[in-house]
Amino acid sequence: MNRINKKLEESKKLLSIYFTSGYPSKDDTKPIIKSLQENGVDMIEIGLPFSDPLADGPTIQESSVKALKLGMSTKVLFEQLKDIRSEVDIPLIIMGYFNPMLQFGVEAFCLKCKEVGIDGLIIPDLPPEIYNESYREIFEKYGLVNIFLITPQTPEERIRFIDNISNAFIYMVSSASVTGAKNSFGDQQEAYFKRIAAMNLKSPCIVGFGISNAATFQAATSHAKGAIIGSAFIKHLTNKGVEGIGEFIQSIR
Repeated sequence: MNRINKKLEESKKLLSIYFTSGYPSKDDTKPIIKSLQENGVDMIEIGLPFSDPLADGPTIQESSVKALKLGMSTKVLFEQLKDIRSEVDIPLIIMGYFNPMLQFGVEAFCLKCKEVGIDGLIIPDLPPEIYNESYREIFEKYGLVNIFLITPQTPEERIRFIDNISNAFIYMVSSASVTGAKNSFGDQQEAYFKRIAAMNLKSPCIVGFGISNAATFQAATSHAKGAIIGSAFIKHLTNKGVEGIGEFIQSIR
C-alpha cells in the first residue's frame, strides 16, 4: 500500500507541511525533510520551483524565485532526494506545475519519483480529465497517486468525478485565492467545509491555503482529515532557518 494511504488510515488529524525545495539555501531540501519527520509531521509536500506558479501567493513565489536563482531544477531535486528513503519513512509528495514535468518527460519524471521514493504528486494545472485520459496509466505504473484540487467554486458534478478518479486524498482549497497565510476562517469557508463533508466522498479531504496557526489548523480539520501549511512555514524558515522547524511545528500541534 502507498505510504499516503497508510497514513490516511490513522485515526488522528494529519498535518502536512509544504516547502519549496532549494530554499532558503539550495542544499536545505534534505535537512528540512529530516527535521519535519523528527518533529512529528505526517506528510511532506516538496515544492518544485517554477517561474510561473499560477496558484501561489507572494511568499511561495518569492521562495521559488530565490530557489531558481540558486540553481534549483528538477534534475537537482532528484539528485538531492536519491538517498532520502534511507533516512525518512513518512509520505513524500512533489507539488509542482506540469510544464517542468512535461519538459523532463512525464514517464521519465514518474520513474525518477519511484526510484527516490516519492509517493504522490500534486499538479494544480493538470486538468483531471487530461490526467485520466492521457497520464493515469503512467502514474499507476510507477505507484504514484495523483492528488486533485477542489475549491468552493467547483461544481458538485466535478467534485464527484474527481472523487471517483482519486486514489488517495482530495486537496480542498479553502478559498478562491492563491496560497497565503490567514489568521482565521469566515462563515463562508465554514459552510464550504460542512458542505463537502456532507457529500460523503469516498476520498478524505485535506484542507490547504490559508492555514497558518493552531486556530486555523483546528478549524480546517474540524470537518476534514487534515490540513496543509505552506506560506506560514516558509515565512518561519525565512526568519528562523532550519533550526527553527521544531518551534513552528509545536506551535501548530
